[in-house]
Amino acid sequence: MATTAGTKARHAALGLSREQLLEMYYYVLLARRVDERLWLLNRSGKIPFVISCQGQEAAQVGIIYALHKGKDFLVPYYRDLAAILAFGMTPQDVLLASFAKKVDPSSAAKQMAHHWGHRELNIVTGSSPVATQIPHAVGIALAAKMRGEDTVAYTAFGEGSSNQGDFHEALNFAGIHKLPCLFVCQNNEYAISVPLAKQLAVQNVADRAAGYGMPGVVVDGSDMLACYAAAREAVARARRGEGPTLLEAKCYRLTPHSSDDDDRSYRGRDEVEQAKKSRDPVHTTREYLIEAGILDEKTEPELEARIAAAVDAATEYAANAPAPAPEDALTHVYADQ
Repeated sequence: MATTAGTKARHAALGLSREQLLEMYYYVLLARRVDERLWLLNRSGKIPFVISCQGQEAAQVGIIYALHKGKDFLVPYYRDLAAILAFGMTPQDVLLASFAKKVDPSSAAKQMAHHWGHRELNIVTGSSPVATQIPHAVGIALAAKMRGEDTVAYTAFGEGSSNQGDFHEALNFAGIHKLPCLFVCQNNEYAISVPLAKQLAVQNVADRAAGYGMPGVVVDGSDMLACYAAAREAVARARRGEGPTLLEAKCYRLTPHSSDDDDRSYRGRDEVEQAKKSRDPVHTTREYLIEAGILDEKTEPELEARIAAAVDAATEYAANAPAPAPEDALTHVYADQ
């Protein structure tokens, strides 16, 4: 970590204020605390499923802060909890989806949890098969270009999804037509149980960008400011009409693939514990803010208390919200007679 003066110069050079940095860290920490609450609810039998963002929060928040809320579109993937929170969804929205309640804004309880969507916020819900969201983002970007709108479409995925046909077709089309897309690969090193070495014949997912006529950028996914800087340039490039960028954030998945996975069968505990010490984005971001003099003995407990209250309130509200009626299961499935 740099000296305090160097730290200040670094974020100041990016045009970020102390208040903005603290707000960004708020969303990194909020996502972690919401995620931890989801695991507790799952293990106590109150919600059926969790697929975690732990290890990827700083990359998501840094990149989201380069976008324009209310104008740009998010087509997230199932680990994008920090991204959708930073873009305007609330812990209550997240918990309503996990409890499958009628007023869940993502789908009124018709989707699995972690398939987020919010019409008013330009967040488009996805499907369970991986990589299917990537062509959807390309379609949104194509529509924006045809209409002459100043819109960038963000979509994210894991490195495993970069081996799917949807990924290659979407990037090829976006590259040909110079569409305003930001493709974000959150490379967490495991496609469920398959390690990176058995997924790719190249060193980086971003190396594939050259085949589609776009820049491929690799960035440290635990470095929030590096992710922000890289995304800001990619978004500016898209707005200038110069086409898409493939941004690869190198992360590490700190939890099992999902609440139904036992990762002890395919990776050692020493590896995971070492990653928690050196690559946990909550810790690296916190250290940065402390060194910059933004987070101290007064602001840190205040922030934690504010987040704890928000998560507790969201949990209580969602747990007690009304469930959908049984007949709601047929809505948008069969035509109304």
